[in-house]
Amino acid sequence: MPTHDPSVSTSLRIIPRDQHPISRRGISPNALRVLYRLHEAGHRACLVGGAVRDLLAGQAPKDFDVATDATPEEVKHLFRNCRLIGRRFRLAHVVFGREIIEVATFRANVDDGSGDRQVHDDGRLLRDNVYGTIEDDAVRRDFTANALYYDIADFSVRDYVGGFDDVSHRVMRLIGDPETRYREDPVRMLRAVRLSAKLGFNIAPGSAEPLPRLAPLLSEAAPARLFEECLKLFLSGHAVASFEGLERHGLLAALFPESAAALDANRSGALRRMLVEGLRGTDRRVAADEPVSPAFLFAVLLWPAYCRALMALQAQGLHTVEAERRAADRVTLHQLNTIALPRRFSLPMQEIWLMQSRFSQRQRKRVVRTLSHPRFRAAFDFLVLRRAASPAHEDDIAFWQEAQGNPDAAIAHHPAAEGGEEAEVPRKRRRRRRRSHAAGE
Repeated sequence: MPTHDPSVSTSLRIIPRDQHPISRRGISPNALRVLYRLHEAGHRACLVGGAVRDLLAGQAPKDFDVATDATPEEVKHLFRNCRLIGRRFRLAHVVFGREIIEVATFRANVDDGSGDRQVHDDGRLLRDNVYGTIEDDAVRRDFTANALYYDIADFSVRDYVGGFDDVSHRVMRLIGDPETRYREDPVRMLRAVRLSAKLGFNIAPGSAEPLPRLAPLLSEAAPARLFEECLKLFLSGHAVASFEGLERHGLLAALFPESAAALDANRSGALRRMLVEGLRGTDRRVAADEPVSPAFLFAVLLWPAYCRALMALQAQGLHTVEAERRAADRVTLHQLNTIALPRRFSLPMQEIWLMQSRFSQRQRKRVVRTLSHPRFRAAFDFLVLRRAASPAHEDDIAFWQEAQGNPDAAIAHHPAAEGGEEAEVPRKRRRRRRRSHAAGE
């Protein structure tokens, strides 16, 4: 009795070693150890998913996953350095120092009664460990490009759903009915954009068409999961392409509703220029293997929303300092409805925004105080980034570049403007309260 989804047609195509570019030299030696030991123990063992896809597309994989007909317990019996994880999806992790080779047993979508599947009353899967054939396993994957198997037995690539041709033609295509698959898991829409950005693939027309219509389904995804997906979208070295993909397929407003509205309302395009330049800088840092803070990333992504909220509050007559704080809080709070941005990132993000108005103040005490702020470097980098939106920041950038080496010289070379926003705002002196004779009682 077949256990794969009968609505998806399969046809096995075997691509022999001399007709594909995958070499064992491109595969992690630890992954090869796992594959060979499983094979020698009489099990089917294949490299699967992203690693096969990336090797065929000429990219170096970061992770190597193995699929096998061995159960997790059988895998553990073969490897002393193995631990079993997961309840919903039972997996084996074979640990080689800092590298983990994930080994999954072939799974099926349809339970014939022999598997371990438990469904909650509301439809959620509590456990889904229904094992099947390699054909079943291929059909349950999301994209055809991720359903390719490199078989260690003969070094061939096995393709059940047309993934080999799709990788050759640089196409991301969902397996099965696209709308059904997106409704099963709305985050697949973001995966389609992210993988197409990473690989330089186009999303197949049939898989792209439902995206704008189904974008609101992302509101049903867990905010914590969307935060993790955003990190993958924007911190993997393809942030600009990911952002443009979200725009093109109507998903940006589902993830960042207030920023998307602000970008649409900004006719000059200045806010978008700055945002894209910020993401371009992120890509450069990732390529150079330099760290990128999620706080800075979200400061860039939500800056259009902050600017729009700040203008609205100032139009209501709020003092600038109060308007800035309220705008920062409002944008952060509203964004949390969609993406669970942890406080360890949202608070530094707000500091980066609130420090921007300090850069127009050039009185010595304020300059020294700003230079000593723990968020100064990130806030200054953000000021430099704002140059992409407007040349009006050039003088401030020049001043603070010099001030980092010699504050007094910077103040002498770039005096504060008379009046206006850069002038010193007089503070009210606090009246000292007389100490009451009863103090301490």
